[in-house]
Amino acid sequence: MSKTTKAIRQLPPATLGALQKLGADLAVARLRRKESLRTWAKRLGVTLSTLQRLEAGDPTVSLGIVASALWLINRDGELGNLAAPEHDQGALELNVREAVALGLARAQASADAQMRAATPHNSQD
Repeated sequence: MSKTTKAIRQLPPATLGALQKLGADLAVARLRRKESLRTWAKRLGVTLSTLQRLEAGDPTVSLGIVASALWLINRDGELGNLAAPEHDQGALELNVREAVALGLARAQASADAQMRAATPHNSQD
């Protein structure tokens, strides 16, 4: 069994329920916009079956696809706040400024690593 499969099997019931609600809400949003499954799948760049899995709340649908679906209904702006340190009730006793600084440092390190990876290396010095 892969680690991903194990992680999915261990999702708390409330989390699975939240994913199912999110999927159902995305389906309602699509229907209210009078768009077909085929149209939305095309706009998302996914197969029809992937969109159906998303709307069913399947936890194996990638986060990128979920984010794209939220973008289609202009709700992707909330993604940046989901795990924001200032909203982390479990860490109230921690210094939020230190947590934010750590997050910024990690983001910068990640951006630096991506830039290094994207820059071709010059083997002739």
